[in-house]
Order: sequence, then structure tokens, then C-alpha cells
Amino acid sequence: MATESSLAVRIIPCLDVADGRVVKGVNFLNLRDAGDPVELATKYAADGADEITFLDVTATSDNRSTTYDLVTRTAERVFVPLTVGGGVRSVENVTKLLASGADKVGVNSAAIARPELIDDIASKFGAQVLVLSLDIKRSDRMPSGFVVTTHGGRQESELDAIAWAREVGERGAGELLVNSMDADGTKDGYDLELITRVREVATVPVIASGGAGALEHFAPAIKAGADAVLAASVFHYGEMSVGDVKDALEREGLSVRRGANNA
Repeated sequence: MATESSLAVRIIPCLDVADGRVVKGVNFLNLRDAGDPVELATKYAADGADEITFLDVTATSDNRSTTYDLVTRTAERVFVPLTVGGGVRSVENVTKLLASGADKVGVNSAAIARPELIDDIASKFGAQVLVLSLDIKRSDRMPSGFVVTTHGGRQESELDAIAWAREVGERGAGELLVNSMDADGTKDGYDLELITRVREVATVPVIASGGAGALEHFAPAIKAGADAVLAASVFHYGEMSVGDVKDALEREGLSVRRGANNA
């Protein structure tokens, strides 16, 4: 049975970055420009965001230097925790991102290819640094009904998503970023069944991602078992603010962070 977190709910704007710009699409397709990442991150922090997540959605070697520079420029202006993911394949990548100003790193495809990477990062830096990102689709091929995907949801792995969520926690991931590829960008609401299923096996915080489109979508995700909620386009295009989300959660009797932590 899913239970609500007793801790304050975290609101995390997500900035999908390609070639130094924020982009957003539907189901990771048809990406369009959404603005400058440093400016958006600064705005969201001022609006009360508890954390900021950058995901390098192209993550090729030719723009990796762009990402490090972007992290540094953001960290100089934003004083909430910054998670950076996309193309993190080694302990050396983590070292450089942390040195650039990231507080946490997100790992996805590289951990699927080599699960020992999770152990290596957690052992060297501590579990609190590692956010394991799971891009999940519904699939009748898997016992749980959910499969882990790679390459922005375009390729299905041979991993059952719920079994993988359990394994990565046991290996040392500090948090699970659970992104529903079916819901991503649709604004139809979070996949509550997926959140509940992951919560049942996870021993670490769960961040719900994919599908936020209205203020009434956030509280159900928390009640399904998420510790934090992540959203992108609803913030980027001014449909709602971080403060609006916090107000909506408080109306549902959920605790949120206010004040100095969000300065």
C-alpha cells in the first residue's frame, strides 16, 4: 500500500538541454526551444524550486563541454541543489560534473549497460550524489507490465522496470527518477500505477516525472508514493509556477518547503 511521505514534498523543475538551450517535446519527440537554461534555472530558484534538474538530451561528445560550462554558470547563480544527467558514463564524468558545480548526477543508459557503474559511483561519492533515472514504458513483455527504455524511450531494454528499480536501490542509488515515457509531455497526469509499483520496491526517495499538466496532478503523485514531483513544460511556458504547485499541495494537506531553503 502506498503511503504519503512524512517529509516536505520537493518540487523540481526539469530543464531538458540540447546544444545549450532548453527544449521540450511530447514523448521525447518534436522538440522545440523553451529558453535559456541559466535564466530559467535562476527564475525557478527565485520562485521557490527545491531543486533543479538538467538533462542533456543529446549528450554527445561534441556538446559535453557545453554542459560543463552550463553547470558552472548555473551554479554561480542558483543556490538550490542541481542535478545533471545525460551521457554520464564513468566515475570521471561524475568527478568533472561535481567540480563544475553539480550537487547530484543522473545516470540512466550507462547503468543499464554496466550496472557496476552504480556501485562505483556510490562507493566513491556516496549514495546522495547518485540519481538513477528510469525511462519506463508499459509493456506486456515484462512480468510487471513495465519495461526500462533507453535512447529517450526509443529502444526497449530486456529489463523489467520494477525489478530494475529494486536492483539499483540495492546497488547504492540514492534516489530514483521515475519517468513515464507514455505520459511524458502529454499533460494528462502522472502514471500513478507506475509510481505505486516502484514505491513498493524502492528503499530510497522516488521522484515522479512525466505527465504533469494541471495543478490537480501533483498531489495524487505524492499520495501514490512519490517523495518529489518533477515537471518541465508547464513551468517553461508559464502555465503555472512553482508557488502555484506548492499552494495546491498544501490545500491537499501535504507539507512543502517555504522560505530560506528556496532563496
